[in-house]
Amino acid sequence: MPRVIDSHLHVWASSSESSTFPYSPGQDPPASLQDEASVDCLLKRMQEAGVDGALIVQPINHKFDHSYVTETTKKHPTKFKGMMLHDPSLSTEMAVNRLEQLVLSGFVGVRFNPYLWPEGTLMSSESGLSVYKRCGELKVPVGIMCFKGLNLHYDDIVTLVEQSPDTVCILDHMGFCALNEKGEKQFEQLLSLSKYSNIFVKISALFRNTGDNDSYPYNKLRSLRFDPLLERFGADRLMMGTDFPFVIETDGGYKGAVETVKSWVGDDKMKDAIMGGTAEKVFGQWV
Repeated sequence: MPRVIDSHLHVWASSSESSTFPYSPGQDPPASLQDEASVDCLLKRMQEAGVDGALIVQPINHKFDHSYVTETTKKHPTKFKGMMLHDPSLSTEMAVNRLEQLVLSGFVGVRFNPYLWPEGTLMSSESGLSVYKRCGELKVPVGIMCFKGLNLHYDDIVTLVEQSPDTVCILDHMGFCALNEKGEKQFEQLLSLSKYSNIFVKISALFRNTGDNDSYPYNKLRSLRFDPLLERFGADRLMMGTDFPFVIETDGGYKGAVETVKSWVGDDKMKDAIMGGTAEKVFGQWV
């Protein structure tokens, strides 16, 4: 049986663990989720939903302290892999060294959060571009979060991709192209990126892409966003993700998010790719 892999979720220390794994100043988790993002809670949700493995994206709550995710992946090596968070404040040499250290400790991806860069500074500036290129050499994918709009980062992403075609670039959460007029224009930009064979898209955080125009089980999102993405990118460049723990506060919850994406694909071969095969191709097999 092909494995089901959640390509995008977070864990952070519970209130009882936070003395050992402190939150970054000003980055305490939402009160309603503080004790819902523990590894034990996640494992229970995964079992209920038939999810075999997951990629843990370093949460902003611990910012650049990767010790909690490191411990989690070492404790459950067959269940979890980690994606580190790039620190744009580091010099080029320090940033590349940090990347190499975390890859050696088991991390299999890097997240670029453009909102952590100083205002007016591009991800494709010296330090970011050096890390991005080194990721290509190390076969480590880079995920990019365009939370405030793909249009704000489109040119920057194109620069990164064209400067380092060997680096796999992954756009989180369907590019944050909501179901509204603004999102429609951004979605056209997202589709245009399909011409770059090294760009992949996470079919994740469905609830973040609806605007006020759709609700669970996201039928409009399927027809207006997923189906065109499948046609342009193909199943081998799309991967399912939930955005746990935030997803558990939405209709359908964790299990519903997994089953929704699974229901969108009729062809078994394409379904296997989106539900896990693409993630294992990009991040390595969960064994």
